Amino acid sequence: MLLTRVELRAVSKSYVNGGQPVEVLHDISLSAAPGTITALVGRSGCGKTTLLNLAGAMDFPTTGEVLIDGRATSTLSDAELTSLRRRRVGFVFQFFQLLPTLTVLENVELPLLLARAAKSSATALDRLAWVGLEEFAGRLPFQLSGGQMQRVAIARALVHSPDVLIADEPTGNLDSANGDQILRLIAESASRFGATVLMATHSAEAAAIAGVRVSLRDGRIQAIDRA
Repeated sequence: MLLTRVELRAVSKSYVNGGQPVEVLHDISLSAAPGTITALVGRSGCGKTTLLNLAGAMDFPTTGEVLIDGRATSTLSDAELTSLRRRRVGFVFQFFQLLPTLTVLENVELPLLLARAAKSSATALDRLAWVGLEEFAGRLPFQLSGGQMQRVAIARALVHSPDVLIADEPTGNLDSANGDQILRLIAESASRFGATVLMATHSAEAAAIAGVRVSLRDGRIQAIDRA
């Protein structure tokens, strides 16, 4: 088993605001292994989402390196980055990000179609069955509850069995019962599918499922606690 799948080495990230550089992350070093859950905790604006974007190769550090299986994301070509995002990384967002004109099944199947995978419909149905929503395959997102939409989002994120699952406040818009169900699915994504899960959260309940909890403040790591 790989000891490290995602690694951040002395990562800093700055943006320009009003002509002045603003540092969002400062000297972050962190690693995560397959089948593990790492929770990023801290106040809004502390850098959690920026860190997730770097770990999922949606953005790149100003200094330092982000490596997936030992290869720096900044060294990948555009074609390699597209393939990485489509085949090896799954994303779950607070606001679901389902396409409103596609059915539940079509939303889940979409990553497989983009990757030109075989048996895409059957695989999507299998993932819907895993989250307990196969009977809703033909519905549109507006016909679902918030908890059901997030379960569809998790099925979509895992339909291609990604190596890395990025979850940004996955229970932020849900009540406690639906939130607990989503957390069980996220935990199972690590134990059943072997995904390396990186999750930003304000929720103590969500952070509790993680084996590693990283506390951020003003773009810096304050503490790393291991269960």
